[in-house]
Amino acid sequence: MPWSNQTGGGGPWKTGPKGPWGQGPSGGGSTPPDLEELLRRSQDRLRQVMPGGSLGGRGFIIFGAIALAAWLSSGFYTVGPNEVGLNMVFGKYEKKTSSGLNYNWPYPIGAVNKLKVTDRNSIEIGFVSREDARRSSVQTQVDVPAESLMLTGDENIADVKFRVIWQIDPVRPEDFAFNVREPRETVKAVAESVMREIVGRTPIQRILTAERKVIEPAAQDLTQKVLNDYKAGVLILQVQLLSVDPPEQVIAAFRDVTAAQQDLDRLRNEAEAYANRVVPEARGDAARIVQEAEGYREQTVNQAKGQTSRFDQVYQQYVKAPEVTRERLYLETMERVMEGTNKVIVDQNGGTGVVPYLPLQGLSGATPPAAAQGGAK
Repeated sequence: MPWSNQTGGGGPWKTGPKGPWGQGPSGGGSTPPDLEELLRRSQDRLRQVMPGGSLGGRGFIIFGAIALAAWLSSGFYTVGPNEVGLNMVFGKYEKKTSSGLNYNWPYPIGAVNKLKVTDRNSIEIGFVSREDARRSSVQTQVDVPAESLMLTGDENIADVKFRVIWQIDPVRPEDFAFNVREPRETVKAVAESVMREIVGRTPIQRILTAERKVIEPAAQDLTQKVLNDYKAGVLILQVQLLSVDPPEQVIAAFRDVTAAQQDLDRLRNEAEAYANRVVPEARGDAARIVQEAEGYREQTVNQAKGQTSRFDQVYQQYVKAPEVTRERLYLETMERVMEGTNKVIVDQNGGTGVVPYLPLQGLSGATPPAAAQGGAK
C-alpha cells in the first residue's frame, strides 16, 4: 500500500512539522492527535485481525471509517469559565463560543483560539516594577525617563508615572485576536500618547495640585475612544496616576514655589474671612447709629413741637388775662423749683402768741433741719 511506509516523510499530510498550510492550530486549544500515528496503529491492528495479514476491500473501508471517526472526534474542546473560544475554519473566523464543551472542525480544517476575557492586565508607563533579588516579596521601581518626562502646557517638564488596567473586551474578543498584532504594546503606546496630550495642554501647577483627579478619567475616556477607533477589542478599566513631580534636578525649587502658592492661598483665605466678619459688623454698627440718630431727631422735633404748642396755649391765655397768667406761671415755676427742698412758712405779722412759723415737713413726719428750727426771716 502507498501508506505502508510509516517512516520519514511519507503520507499525504506529512509535508512538514506544521501541516500542509505551514502552521498548526493557533490559540490555546487542545493539541490534536497525531493522525499518522493513529493510522499506523490502526493498520497494524487490522493486519492482526484480518486473515493472511492483508486488509482487502472491506477491511480498508472499516479502517477508513474508524480513522474518520477518530479525526472528527478530535474536534471537541472545552472552554473555561473565564475564557471565550474563537472558531476558525481554514483560517477564517466563524463564531465565538462560551464556556463548556464545544465543537469545531478538527485540525487542519479548523482551529480554536481561546482568550481569557476576564483576566485583568496591568501596564506600567514611566517605570518598571522588578522583584528584589534578595527579597522576592519586595518590588523595586526602575524609572524610565523616556516614557515619564512630558512637556506641560506652560512649557515646563513633568515626571508622570501611571498605570493602565485593561482587559479583553468580552463583547468583541475577535477584534483583539485579529485586528491588533501586539495588543499590549498598542495599549501602552496609546495610553502614553493620550497622557502626553492631556499634560501638554495643562499648566504644571494645575497638574501638581487640583487637576490630578481630573486627568485620570479624562485619560481613561480618551484612551478607550482611540482603541475603539482601532477596533482593538480592549476595555480600559482604570487609569491610575501614581505620581506627578517636577524633574529631579529642580524638584526642590518647585516645592518652594508650591509652598509659597499654598501660603498665598492661606493668607488670601484668612483675609477674606476677616473681611467677611468685619464688614457685616461695621455695616450693623453704621445702621444702628443711623437709627439712633433718626430716633433722636424725631424725639427732639416732637419735643420742640410740644413746647411750641404749649407756649402758644399759654400765650393765648396770657392775652386774655395777663395778671392771672403771670401769677400762675410764677406759682408753677416756684413749685417746680422748690419741690425737692425743705420748706418752712413764717408769718411775719403773727402777734397772738402762737409760734409764727409752720414746719410743713414736721406735719408730714419728716424732721426739719436744725437751721430751719432757728427760724427764718
